Amino acid sequence: MNNNRIGSRAEWLEARKQLLQKEKQLTRLRDELSKERRQLPWVRIDQPYVFEGPRGHRTLADLFDGSSQLMIYHFMFGPEWQAGCPSCSFLADHIDGAAIHLKQRDVKVMAVSRAPYAKIAAFKQRMGWQFDWASSQGSPFNYDFQASHTPQDIANNTAHYNYELLQYPAEETHGISVFYKDAAGEIFHTYSSYARGCEMLVNTYNFLDIAPKGRDEGALEFPMAWVRHHDRYEESA
Repeated sequence: MNNNRIGSRAEWLEARKQLLQKEKQLTRLRDELSKERRQLPWVRIDQPYVFEGPRGHRTLADLFDGSSQLMIYHFMFGPEWQAGCPSCSFLADHIDGAAIHLKQRDVKVMAVSRAPYAKIAAFKQRMGWQFDWASSQGSPFNYDFQASHTPQDIANNTAHYNYELLQYPAEETHGISVFYKDAAGEIFHTYSSYARGCEMLVNTYNFLDIAPKGRDEGALEFPMAWVRHHDRYEESA
């Protein structure tokens, strides 16, 4: 049901111009925030992380594949799970379209999960994705970057997520971590973001935010309750 006031074209134009000034202000603030993000101190990575992917076992340095910048999406897919998280899959649906363009800007983007690589490969094939996706099973990588949490930490309330104590028991959480490799081969952690901090990667929400009904999630049990694996939506939806 439409609850908006109906006005004239002139009224709409005046209101639109006022909103435009706020949109411009938000754009400038976003630019300032992005600049501050790039000015964060870097942390040298000394841990010899090893991952398994389609080309066997590879180090973190190998994952850059010729780029100097690497973005790793922490995809929630636990070792015992039979499929990846639907909400993470929602975000992952947006990666392939951007990856080819990011490559032109010296950036590689990929996913990492704790599930065995065989499970990852099967699920990736089912979903039709092309981006690189590796398993960190047996490595402390996920734990070091707040993407996975031990049962002991959860039980003892010592698990940290999004830079504070984890509020809800969960062995797997999502996020994105960014790394830089210099000419000497040294690797640095430059940024990580979690929870709604990853929302900027989900372009579907950007479309919905300019639609008349917006995200339309207010009556749902939780905001992303409507999301399914893209091959599990009903055709009538």
